[in-house]
Amino acid sequence: MSKIMPLDQAVRENLNNGDTVAFEGFTHLIPHAAGHEAIRQGFKDLTLIRMTPDIVYDQMIGMGMAKKVIFSYAGNPGVGLLRRMRDAIENQYPRAIETVEHSHAAMANAYAAGAAGLPCAVFRGYKGADLPKVNPDIKSITCPYTGEELATVPAHNPDVAFIHAQKANEKGDVLIEGIVGVQKEVALAAKKVVVTVEEIVPDFAGMHPNLTVLPHWTVTAIAKVKGGAHPSYTHGYYARDNAAYLAWNEISADRDLFTKWMDENVLKATPEAFADRIKGL
Repeated sequence: MSKIMPLDQAVRENLNNGDTVAFEGFTHLIPHAAGHEAIRQGFKDLTLIRMTPDIVYDQMIGMGMAKKVIFSYAGNPGVGLLRRMRDAIENQYPRAIETVEHSHAAMANAYAAGAAGLPCAVFRGYKGADLPKVNPDIKSITCPYTGEELATVPAHNPDVAFIHAQKANEKGDVLIEGIVGVQKEVALAAKKVVVTVEEIVPDFAGMHPNLTVLPHWTVTAIAKVKGGAHPSYTHGYYARDNAAYLAWNEISADRDLFTKWMDENVLKATPEAFADRIKGL
């Protein structure tokens, strides 16, 4: 059964140096607060998995936490580059990182395969694409029933998955609404699951039972962090902070400005600070 605890404890007890970890949420429900807590605790040599690394991984890469990134589309959504990730790739600053690039379809299918306990994902994809030429993990098989050539990629099975959601009940069940993305699949594919939520309620009485996306027995730890997805959004609670994504383009472009921003807004901050950031959104 999942345990409700402070975020710093949830991160400290479940993440280790060298882990393969996914901080997932597709545009919506990105677990920034959990990522910031991992930064404050100074974890190293992580393999980061994520569809669209977003600025949360730009921050983690810029702080030297990642040795490898498995991803699809590295960009600041709607703005442009992930400049700290690019600096690591091109200039090995603050350290060199290994990159494994996939399509969104491959990433989603790899999570689904991991959730199903399968060694690989099989799907239609990559036909006419050049990505298989630079990613040896992309292979193909012939369907034994139709003779069709299909793409395969290894399943994702993170040591830890971090996601954000709207609610948890006191039993530890998790409710997610809006764009669900791969939240369910990454949780079921991972060995341990940490969920940050906007609120904890006594129960889900009066709500449709199908809204309980993750039952308590799939979740390791839950932490209440109001605003924990900022600057992404949480459906029904606050909007996406587009100004923050625009500002990140300038902040991340300069190493010294990045370091100063991270010191003031992450290293010296607390999870409670996220509640102030969503005011007015």
